[in-house]
Amino acid sequence: MKANILLQDGTLLEGKSFGAEKTVFGEIVFNTGMTGYQEILTDPSYAGQVVVMTYPLIGNYGINEEDIESKAIHVNGFVVKEFSEEESNWKSTKKLSEYLKEKDIIGISDIDTRMLTKKIRNQGTMNCVMTTDEITPDLEKQLKLYKFPQNIVSQVSQKDFEIIKGGDLKIGVIDLGVKTGIIKNLTAQGCDVHLFPWNVSSETLLSSKLDAVLFSNGPGDPKDVKEVIQTAKQLLGKINIYGICLGVQILALAIGADTYKLKFGHRGSNHPVIDLRTNKVQITAQNHGYAVCPDSLPDNAQITLLNVNDETVEGFYCPEFKIEAVQFHPEAGPGPKDCNYIFKDWINNFSPCSK
Repeated sequence: MKANILLQDGTLLEGKSFGAEKTVFGEIVFNTGMTGYQEILTDPSYAGQVVVMTYPLIGNYGINEEDIESKAIHVNGFVVKEFSEEESNWKSTKKLSEYLKEKDIIGISDIDTRMLTKKIRNQGTMNCVMTTDEITPDLEKQLKLYKFPQNIVSQVSQKDFEIIKGGDLKIGVIDLGVKTGIIKNLTAQGCDVHLFPWNVSSETLLSSKLDAVLFSNGPGDPKDVKEVIQTAKQLLGKINIYGICLGVQILALAIGADTYKLKFGHRGSNHPVIDLRTNKVQITAQNHGYAVCPDSLPDNAQITLLNVNDETVEGFYCPEFKIEAVQFHPEAGPGPKDCNYIFKDWINNFSPCSK
């Protein structure tokens, strides 16, 4: 079946459908990972987005039950150059096309993803419509009016409190779109993970006798989740605070810094980051469209990590407020495990907190 993509700039692309038959709108972005499409599909940070894979062959190792990062697929649509009809992997339980159809997600193949990626790099992230129907004047009109959802975090965060057992330490994770890999790394380090919904109050967190609080990754503009920023402000100096991805942006805003939208974002598993304290470079997994303005951080905050490619902020430390946070994903999933040590370092360096 034919399928079409219409970009905000008027570019029309025709390909083949290998997922659900439907029409969706979204923000089109690209991921440079060579593997890991299953983790990408199920990463809540991609909510509201259409993901283009730059690696040309996708689907060749199928889908398994282990490598999922949440309970659902969160991308609005999936775009590839060549979809592999046959999969080969001892863990595979189904084809990628079956998985997309089962989860009602549109997928389009036979697209010149190299050209499309270059267009996004040159012009910046833009909106698009994907459809298994024809592009009509009405769809063109809807695309012009489409806006990325505000506070999309509330749509991906779990609604109820949950405890995942792991050990003696108690870390509260504010679910802004948390990945399973983060929880697995924390429990592996001997932590009971107390998982809270995005709108948990600071009073609840401070009364829960936690050793630390982690603001997780998640989708969208950090400035859209004002309630979470306010919660972070009320925790400053009272408990150990950590942040990953969206979490680092939330914490930066909480201490008076600013954030901005990147032209096309960082999404992939091959981003070099330098630790300014050791001059050691590590390869990181990343997925974000916003970043912290380096000049806006207050004097009591120290930039600890920088992106080697564009010198964007990849981490900061604020001892006065017991904050340490990173922009990339130390849990990988997919990606290299260079930065798994960060969880161990955070947990080993818990400072005493009043309870």
